[in-house]
Amino acid sequence: MNELKLKKLLEQFFIEDIGDGDLSSSAIFGEKESGEAIILAKEDGIFSGGKIIAAGFQLLEHDAEITLYKQDGEPIHKGEKIAAVQASVRTILSCERVILNLIQRMSGIATAVYSAVKQLDSEHTKITDTRKTVPGLRMLDKYAVRCGGGKNHRFGLYDAIMIKDNHIDFCGSITEAVKRARSAAGHNVKIEVEIETEEQLMEAIEAKADIIMFDNRSPEEVKRFAALTPDSIITEASGGIHWDELPLYGKTGVGYISLGYLTHSVKALDISLYMKNTEKVKEEAQ
Repeated sequence: MNELKLKKLLEQFFIEDIGDGDLSSSAIFGEKESGEAIILAKEDGIFSGGKIIAAGFQLLEHDAEITLYKQDGEPIHKGEKIAAVQASVRTILSCERVILNLIQRMSGIATAVYSAVKQLDSEHTKITDTRKTVPGLRMLDKYAVRCGGGKNHRFGLYDAIMIKDNHIDFCGSITEAVKRARSAAGHNVKIEVEIETEEQLMEAIEAKADIIMFDNRSPEEVKRFAALTPDSIITEASGGIHWDELPLYGKTGVGYISLGYLTHSVKALDISLYMKNTEKVKEEAQ
């Protein structure tokens, strides 16, 4: 994760939430009143967001002390401590909501990816994400995917060429689209082509695409298309693939399965922050 970008993101998020000041905390607590808080898991899952906790609190208070009990990618269980924070009470309370929102989302993504990888149960086929992320959160979403054991697809429109159905329709053919893309792109840029039919597959192979995506195809079709594709071309299945279908797709021989729901329909993992040694901490830890 790019830590410079992370700090910029956190600055924007805190400005949105805190604005000109946290009225509640400033009215109740003095600048020098300090405290310690515990971040607790309230359900089982895979943790992602340690960098958020450290960078977030220290952005508002550079000498805030952070102790991480869990590392990114590690399992967490209900009642377990994830981190401890020592800082001014104002800082802890002003940072709480933004940091929890982010690590709950990231841990939810990591947990969903971990579940998908286990369900797929394949050494050959890998789970990857898509660009279906919330604007502004893509770096964090894709980092969370890696924490869950998945792979990252392209980060944006700028780091790979992906020729989809609308590109092909406007251009006239896969052959012409790949030709134009190849002549304009640098030699390090890969070209992916989305196909739906065997005829399109053959055209994409003939055009020497680097990656071919089988879009909205059944496991049987994916298996047939993968067998027809030379080993030199990376294959990917995408579109409407549900969690319970993953074992079937894992037996097709396709290289990657991209799943939009990992990031666009994420269920946040339940994580909370409590002041240390409160009854709530004791109850949750039981």
